[in-house]
Amino acid sequence: MHHRGLAVGVVVVFAALGLAPAAANAQSEEAGTAVPARTAWGDPDLQGIWNNATLTPFQRPEALGDQEFLTEEAAASLEQQTAERNVALWEAPARRTEAGGNVGAYNNFWMERGTTVVPTRRTSMIVDPPNGRLPEVTPEVAAWLASPEADHRWAVRRGNLPADSYEQLDLGDRCIWYRGIPSFPTGYNNNYHILQNADFVVILQEHIHDVRYVPLDGRPHIPEAIRQYAGDSRGRWEGETLVVETTHFNDQAFIRNFNNVELSEELHVVERFTRAGPDTLDYEFTVTDPKTWTRPWSGSLPMSRIEGPMFEYACHEGNYGLTNILAGSRAEEAAAGKASK
Repeated sequence: MHHRGLAVGVVVVFAALGLAPAAANAQSEEAGTAVPARTAWGDPDLQGIWNNATLTPFQRPEALGDQEFLTEEAAASLEQQTAERNVALWEAPARRTEAGGNVGAYNNFWMERGTTVVPTRRTSMIVDPPNGRLPEVTPEVAAWLASPEADHRWAVRRGNLPADSYEQLDLGDRCIWYRGIPSFPTGYNNNYHILQNADFVVILQEHIHDVRYVPLDGRPHIPEAIRQYAGDSRGRWEGETLVVETTHFNDQAFIRNFNNVELSEELHVVERFTRAGPDTLDYEFTVTDPKTWTRPWSGSLPMSRIEGPMFEYACHEGNYGLTNILAGSRAEEAAAGKASK
């Protein structure tokens, strides 16, 4: 069930900004040369609903070593295995959960893990460092990751220990913020609706329906003292590419594929969006946080156009999970107290 009020509110905001509908064609052919689509005011047209689900992993598997790209045969084999697994999951009979057993999660109907690798067949989204993996963390972050406090919080977030408070759970469990910036695919809800006018680009992210507003008019960043989960973004055009720089993150900034660590307020992200064809949007990113990693890191993740529509992800509507997690934690503590008597 969807919360129509918020969906209507988003539409009204888009209308108030004068955001234009997507162009009918992404390219025209003149003398055999592809010409990128343009808006009525002359900027490259990035509008549409884009999906970044892929089988390509965030980091290169260590077993692949220095292998930067998959062979055609390896990519085809991986995609075939995925197709066969999806069929098997679709055809699997229903299973009853025993009392006290693992209740599982969503079945495969709800999943959107991707069915292909990225077109380049690269073995990771990360392209720099050259090994396709995140750089070393700073000594301070390494010490935190090795601490009992980090182990305890991770165990709570994985459901292995009772939660003392909602503050121990991550922002996704609390329906506040899920993807982080840059945004990477997860098991589902990997869609992004981009709209634009001459002064703004707006990115509506499907997961927890976050909306990013990117001013293009050269205005300064917000005051230094103001910090936000999604930071403060400013955009500019460099030829055919929209360059977005985001700063002013708060002390709970995070990146979905780097779990159990809140990044520092020095986090600085540069994203590049380039229309590469009628159905492809190239997305590149560079992340710098000197208090978290010993060097910047960069990556690439093409996005594919989908027809839509994109439905609202009403996270708080019927969100019994957070309440039940805390209630279950209190029940576990009560049971443990009785057992110790």
